[in-house]
Amino acid sequence: MEYKKKIYIETYGCQMNFSDTQIVGSIMADHEFDTTKNIAEADLIFVNTCSIRDNAEQRVRARLKEFNRYKKKKPGLIIGVIGCMAERLKEQLIEEEKMVDVIVGPDAYRDLPRLLNLAESGQKAINVMLSADETYADIDPVRLESNGVSALISIMRGCENFCSYCVVPYTRGKERSRDPETIVNEARGLFEKGYREVTLLGQNVNSYKSKPGIGFPELIKMVALVNPLLRVRFATSHPKDLSDELLKVMAAHPNICRSIHLPVQSGSDAMLKRMNRKYTRDWYLGRISAIKQYLPDCGLSTDIIAGFSDETEEDHQKTLSLMTQVGYDYAFMFKYSERPDTLAAKKYKDNVPEDVKGRRLQEIIYLQQKLSLASNKKDIGKTFEVLVEGFSKKSKEELAGRNSQNKVVVFPKGDFKPGDYVNIKIVSCTTATLKGEVIGDNAGKL
Repeated sequence: MEYKKKIYIETYGCQMNFSDTQIVGSIMADHEFDTTKNIAEADLIFVNTCSIRDNAEQRVRARLKEFNRYKKKKPGLIIGVIGCMAERLKEQLIEEEKMVDVIVGPDAYRDLPRLLNLAESGQKAINVMLSADETYADIDPVRLESNGVSALISIMRGCENFCSYCVVPYTRGKERSRDPETIVNEARGLFEKGYREVTLLGQNVNSYKSKPGIGFPELIKMVALVNPLLRVRFATSHPKDLSDELLKVMAAHPNICRSIHLPVQSGSDAMLKRMNRKYTRDWYLGRISAIKQYLPDCGLSTDIIAGFSDETEEDHQKTLSLMTQVGYDYAFMFKYSERPDTLAAKKYKDNVPEDVKGRRLQEIIYLQQKLSLASNKKDIGKTFEVLVEGFSKKSKEELAGRNSQNKVVVFPKGDFKPGDYVNIKIVSCTTATLKGEVIGDNAGKL
């Protein structure tokens, strides 16, 4: 039997990066590479990188140094950096990390076979060109690390919001949307393969617009109509573009999950203006009110940055008060990390001391833990339809899945399996998890 070379890919950052890793896996499979989870047997190592925060870049640099020991054992081994960090640092990576052979930006993955040929001949290979039209719409992603139940579908690429702190518009380029039929066909194909949940991905899904004039509300309705047993999620929404039309479509289709991730970043108008978020605190709270009007059972999550340029104690307190007013189910919370080449790096001083940033972040985390626990306690006694994803982290006697609100639910395994829908009554909770028991005849079980 002919030997196939093996590729090992490590992925850091957002869901878009994990989706891109699946695209890379598909491209490499078409060129006689099998993916492997064992780094020691790899002929090619890729690290798919993130540039959102400095910490993510430092983790990648540390991993590259660790990869060097594999290269010493296998001289022909090729090491590549792909993704946002590859685009941002380009030649610098070749100079600083001598073992890096290939550097490929998010829009150049189709060029990988040619670049690998260059690397195999001893040359350094770089392609970080951004594209105005690349969407990889014709590529069927290899579902790496898949549970066989949930899958990611990238519906658009790029971002044009230019938030002052964010590097994404510079590393991923202009917004461009996939043809809706390719998205619907991908969702249908996944359902036929046994998947029961898809997440539609974009840096700002609300900006989706295809050439026939189809916007995101129309697209998500098309995906929801693939099958009522296919759950549909999406990420991420920008508050300035979250429309009532989308909320009405969600309310009309029960299989569109009652869960919205709506990054706020700060509760202070002064900070929002400085961040170039293009909305005010009142506008944001108006969107929250609309969500609760159309979808009263909707789960809410957010992103928050602590310690942005010139943030005062009053600004920080406004963030805490907004969190309390909204009552988020969970949040992703970070200290501000200045990124080179962004508007903030050029115009604003990173002038909040690190110890103040750290203290404010801890206060945000502490408050969110209280809010998460309060939210979960409200669910005790309620019954939810849960999509089984696999065993719980703590016991093979328990299964875990998520409800429509994107909360993790743990319950006795019985004879259920991944992909089943199970009616679960919540009996207790922790800050992060709902615990329940199976009730009823579970007619939704597949």
